Amino acid sequence: MKRILAGFLVASLFALAACGGRSPAGRSGAGAETVKIGWIGPLSGANKTYGESAKRGVELALEEAGYKVGDLTVELIAGDDRSDSTEAVNLATKMMTQDRVAAIIGPVTSGSAIAVSAIAETYKVPMITATATAPKVTVNDDGKRKPFVFRACFIDPFQGQAAANFASRELGLKRAAVFYDKGNDYTIGLAEAFRETFEANGGEVVAWQSYSSEDTDFSAIMTNVAALKPDVLYLPDYYGRVSLIAKAAKDKGINVPMLGGDGWDSPDLDSATLAGGYVTAHYSEQDQREAVQQFATRFQERYGERPDSFAALGYDAAKLLLGAIERAGSTDGEALRAALQSTQDFPAVGGQLSFDEWGNPIKSAALLQVQADGSYKYITNVD
Repeated sequence: MKRILAGFLVASLFALAACGGRSPAGRSGAGAETVKIGWIGPLSGANKTYGESAKRGVELALEEAGYKVGDLTVELIAGDDRSDSTEAVNLATKMMTQDRVAAIIGPVTSGSAIAVSAIAETYKVPMITATATAPKVTVNDDGKRKPFVFRACFIDPFQGQAAANFASRELGLKRAAVFYDKGNDYTIGLAEAFRETFEANGGEVVAWQSYSSEDTDFSAIMTNVAALKPDVLYLPDYYGRVSLIAKAAKDKGINVPMLGGDGWDSPDLDSATLAGGYVTAHYSEQDQREAVQQFATRFQERYGERPDSFAALGYDAAKLLLGAIERAGSTDGEALRAALQSTQDFPAVGGQLSFDEWGNPIKSAALLQVQADGSYKYITNVD
């Protein structure tokens, strides 16, 4: 009995020693045959539908690959950050230092992704967010690139610019009221890009209105905005807040086109109130490209519902990472980083994709119109 116990203790000490730091290959767990991939996003809280959709997209891509890449078995470790950056950092730290993941897909929202990007750089573990659109996700405050951080979605300035060009050039609108959450990098980024482009196109921003994440009553704000007689409202926030703002606008008799970004894309959006509004989106299931139609069909068969942009981007992010692992022939962080950066003309659901020098995909946006039944009508692609 003592010999058995001694042998167990020696084995445990070797195991603990092996877990004392990240191995150069970034592999862990059940030996070299398994590669662990982390996923972080909201599965509860106000933005949970984003996380649910993105995670389903990731899982569908892994299922199609048989949870294999090369000769490695893929193990997915998922964590719910509730869109809270502190929780996201805690999850990422655990995944990188204890679970010893080779890479992380996520987080889903920009605030969490910016926070986790610092952890990815510290441990040199590649991170590819499917959906976080704030520029600061891949760029430090000093303007330098975070080399281990990538994304599958376009960035906020591009969305705001595309929406402003559509409003002024295609719809011929001249007077805009812009709303944004003063504590959220995502809404600030879209709002500022919209204002700059709209004014450059000859339009006037007659209301530049901020609010906080705790605000739920917008009736007083809308009373003031209605008096300014805007001919378009730009609402670049997440679906829950957008639904409240749009309802308040309608209640005050503001019946003008409303535009927004990918944060609108949720089954919980108040589509009846926002019917006729326009959003910049990462893809349209009405796009007839083979990659889109195959994905949409498989997602519908697997989950019994239409895939939204978050699902499509989660799917793309997972396939980008699997492709990088296969090309690298390794799960070493530097090798994976280099393989991701060298991605060229990847046939993603969100558009044929290569990465620019900042880790951002080079592709167009889809312009969709909200329908009262919750569906979206594809209008055009915008740059």
